[in-house]
Amino acid sequence: MTLLATIHVDDETFPGAPVTLIERAVRRALEAEGRGEVEISVALLPDAEMRRLNKEFLDKDHTTDVLAFTLSGAGNTTVGDVYVGYDQAARQAAEVGVPLREELARLAIHGTLHVLGYDHPQGLDRAESPMFQLQERLLKGTLEDAV
Repeated sequence: MTLLATIHVDDETFPGAPVTLIERAVRRALEAEGRGEVEISVALLPDAEMRRLNKEFLDKDHTTDVLAFTLSGAGNTTVGDVYVGYDQAARQAAEVGVPLREELARLAIHGTLHVLGYDHPQGLDRAESPMFQLQERLLKGTLEDAV
């Protein structure tokens, strides 16, 4: 199946963000799942906006690293919006000692997998879930391609 993907990364608030890497990460996730027609929008947002969206849509009054929404598309087209918390990603990257660009790519993949129907448990088991394992494999391939 040929992948017909439209990927848009909005970096208006954070110019200089690794847009090409984020697009590559999203494309890798879509290709791994063999999806046909897909439209994905990725927006990089500050803490305040992520907190507002998290409260509005999930009734959680705190910032978060990623939010993903699957929207209805025409025919067999998958359409989704992924919101990545740039400030939260920067904190997480610093905590685990990885470059910010790596964490942004990880979160873009994570959100894309949610759009495609993946989910994971909450709590300590989440890092061992099939979704997280797939996410890390996709990230590794994305980063290797970027070298």
